[in-house]
Amino acid sequence: MSLTRRQFLAASAAVVSAQARRHPNIVYIMADDLGYGDLGCYNRDSKVPTPHLDRLASQGMRFTDAHSPSAVCTPTRYGLMTGRYCWRTHLKEGVLWGYSPNLIEPGRMTVASLLKRHGYATAVIGKWHLGLGDAEKTDYAKPLRPGPLDHGFDTFFGIPASLDMEPYVWVIDDRVERAPTATTPGRDEPRGVFWRGGPIAPDFEMEEVLPRLTSRAVEYLEGRARERDKPFFLYFPLPAPHTPWFPLDQYRGKSGAGDYGDFVTQVDESVGRVLRALDDLKLAGDTLFIFTSDNGAHWRPDDIEKWGHRANAPLRGQKADIWEGGHRIPFLARWPGRIRPGAASSEVTCLTDLLATAAAIVGAKLPDNAAEDSYNILPALEGKRGKPIREAVVHHSVSGMFSIRKGNWKLIEGLGSGGFSDPRTVEPKPGEAPGALYDLSRDLAETNNLYASRPDVVKELRALLERYKRQGYSRPRG
Repeated sequence: MSLTRRQFLAASAAVVSAQARRHPNIVYIMADDLGYGDLGCYNRDSKVPTPHLDRLASQGMRFTDAHSPSAVCTPTRYGLMTGRYCWRTHLKEGVLWGYSPNLIEPGRMTVASLLKRHGYATAVIGKWHLGLGDAEKTDYAKPLRPGPLDHGFDTFFGIPASLDMEPYVWVIDDRVERAPTATTPGRDEPRGVFWRGGPIAPDFEMEEVLPRLTSRAVEYLEGRARERDKPFFLYFPLPAPHTPWFPLDQYRGKSGAGDYGDFVTQVDESVGRVLRALDDLKLAGDTLFIFTSDNGAHWRPDDIEKWGHRANAPLRGQKADIWEGGHRIPFLARWPGRIRPGAASSEVTCLTDLLATAAAIVGAKLPDNAAEDSYNILPALEGKRGKPIREAVVHHSVSGMFSIRKGNWKLIEGLGSGGFSDPRTVEPKPGEAPGALYDLSRDLAETNNLYASRPDVVKELRALLERYKRQGYSRPRG
């Protein structure tokens, strides 16, 4: 049974003293390709029921200006884990694949390694998508090292990459559960029911991936409840609602947005199962619970026209794009006794900020060679008002197009979406602006390009972006 608002307020007073003696548990759930407008708490006109996530928003804080560091999977996951923009690595565009080697550099601090150093049990359950092994092509017959166990996690259970990428196998710690000795021909219809052909474990079932991962996450919480003297960090990166859109039968027809909407409803229920487990195990009161998405929804104009559902709300574009629909994401946080129920924050944040925030929670000082683009958002979580936490945030599209946001201003280095939406690229005509500048306080839909009329702002933001690139960090030092 989920806690009501009144129960949360009552529980808050009881856990304050315990929190003062012990670091909180941290549960971090990141959906895959979930849009800003899918959740009812962000979009009253959403055609997708999300009761568990809406309740989570009422019990904690809803951020309205949170962003992923990239508009696609792998770069966001790298930024989340390391507190560093992925474009600082060799991966300048695109994503990794199922056979790609490990992306995180040896010895680099991650959220998991920091927390483990401070006494946390650490687990990742879900979609990894940061590469496994050190060969040019991962050999799944060998131990998958380096991998999650080399980056601070005690245990890993999940899939190597996206659910539409071969090989289709389950990984337990550093080995496959069963070798991919069969072959799937792949599928590319109907809309959203897509996966690539290739090697697959004989017992691997697409429809069962999300339910099995959710059950494993609940089992992990049950195990941690038996060892309450040690805090834990559970990173639960969901493989959904990324393609293939495969909702179980009991969720079909539950939304007004087809297979995609029904799959989002199943995602909501998966989150609900984790929330119920925390309640039943009496862990909720001492747990910082965060839910977000790795980028915007892969929801095209023809999907909007067909279903009347705006998965990315009023934002322009979709997953992969440099426009707001590509990287502005839902972000909900609950922490009894520290986060006020029903709160909202317009603080500009980025998913790279988890590492610096975790460091603040455990009282650790970050070295200069770690978390280069991570800011501590603990003051925002606690509702403290002051100057903006971030000087600026850098956005990145699937093709490598850059954008930088400072205050209400957003500068895009180039024209077009840089992603999946048309036009993807635009060559400026003689005399036309080579980029785009938007005042998001007045133009959230990014329709009025002020590049030519505000050269002062363009100059300032271009200089700041170049400085961030050149110096190798954006987080203040010292």
